Amino acid sequence: MSGLGLVLHPTRDVTEVVGIIERWATRHHKTLMVREEDQHRVPSGVEPVPAGEVATRADALISIGGDGTMLGALRSAIGDPKPVLGVHLGRLGFLVEVEPPELPEALSRLLSKDFTIESHACLACDVCGDDVVAFNDIALVRQPGAGFVSVTLAIDGQQYGYYRSDAVVVSTPIGSTAYSYAAGGPLISPAADSVVITPAAPMAGISRAVVLSPDEKIRLELQPNSSPVVVEMDGLVFRDAATEGTVDISYRRDAGLVVRFDPLRYQERNQLKMTLLDLPFLPEQLRELLPEELRRRGQQLPPPADPPPC
Repeated sequence: MSGLGLVLHPTRDVTEVVGIIERWATRHHKTLMVREEDQHRVPSGVEPVPAGEVATRADALISIGGDGTMLGALRSAIGDPKPVLGVHLGRLGFLVEVEPPELPEALSRLLSKDFTIESHACLACDVCGDDVVAFNDIALVRQPGAGFVSVTLAIDGQQYGYYRSDAVVVSTPIGSTAYSYAAGGPLISPAADSVVITPAAPMAGISRAVVLSPDEKIRLELQPNSSPVVVEMDGLVFRDAATEGTVDISYRRDAGLVVRFDPLRYQERNQLKMTLLDLPFLPEQLRELLPEELRRRGQQLPPPADPPPC
């Protein structure tokens, strides 16, 4: 593993984390790469390369940010999947595993191949003739104030029904904890192979989530009475104000490779995060639920008292 590609959060300060990686790479004589657009955000020892070449030239990718950055790293390597190590600089971070203080040990374990690979599927989508991939979900969302999304659903060429709702979300198992979950969809085990279609605020037509086999082909077709539709891919706008067309979706196994050092600990963290999402409290209210000792530990300690006179 001689070359590592860095994928940076678009806005967060990554200086400290990149510095840790750069010093480690220097000691171990490893090459670091970053896309040319991010050259000004990294030390001079990191090689800038064209954006499309980071994933192809690197032996592994290091995603520095949150889940969105991680998804971008996975998409960038879709043609030739590479192991992706996620370093947490985001908020919840369901995909990322490593916190910045743990990074030196994680890099050494990466070098010695002391890790496991968690394989992820994606949705391969034909959006009105354009090919895109989504590791979490693809969503057809109404424009505010312009009515409802109205689309028909066909599975393997057979008409199934229609949706009339604020949005229609098609997700992978890992995407079931994202937009689909917020819309009332089920939680799907990451170990399962399945596709979930969930309507958000349905007004008519199919009003429940539908779970499909990974081998079934999905087609969503926009109807003439639909509002203009925004097509989102992993939360990013891919097409704005579409008024006609179809979206064909198929499931692609083993499209992304995620580095895992402690799968059990990672799963336990995610279970806790999902539980906290369902609690109707603000962060400062959640703090009051902690035992007093933990609350005191989280408070800033007062300055030490002056020493007694001699």
